[in-house]
Amino acid sequence: MRANRCVRVCARLILLVIVTATALLAPPPPLFAAGAPRADDPPATVPAIGRAWPVGSRPRVLRGWEPPATVYGPGHRGVDLAAPAGTPVRAVARGRVAFAGRVAGRGVVSVDLTGTGDPPLRTTYEPVTAAVEEGDEVEPGEVIGTVDASGSHCTATCVHWGLRRGEGYANPLSLLPPWLLHRGPSRLLPLA
Repeated sequence: MRANRCVRVCARLILLVIVTATALLAPPPPLFAAGAPRADDPPATVPAIGRAWPVGSRPRVLRGWEPPATVYGPGHRGVDLAAPAGTPVRAVARGRVAFAGRVAGRGVVSVDLTGTGDPPLRTTYEPVTAAVEEGDEVEPGEVIGTVDASGSHCTATCVHWGLRRGEGYANPLSLLPPWLLHRGPSRLLPLA
């Protein structure tokens, strides 16, 4: 009887050690439920709904999208497009102006894109002198402002074009369909 009790106590201790070791060696549980995006996660997919470049017909990209490794890490959360001061800045896609004003001394215009979910995708343009007001509906290619002479973080005058959903940033170039993004020279095709 005493031996049975010793076997049971030993079995329980072994079981406790196994359960404890398993719990300590298992990966930590996720902080967020699977499939539930965090506010600072980049959008899973970005539809190619753009119908116009923000400036010009195919501006030079001075600095591309460089996503940070961590939420507060260094990176470039948009693209810088070469554009002289006074250049018209156009809405890339249909939407509603969410903000038009100054932020940290720079002119900024933000447009919530129509039909892109909740919260919607939002494009941002800076430094821009706004030609629109909050709440205005805009169409692709519509002028929303002009490039400011000051406030640019580029060595040459540029427009910083950003894209985000909630607090998560994405590459704004992903809004442009291939025919607009990689458009080459026009070519004449034979009639027959």
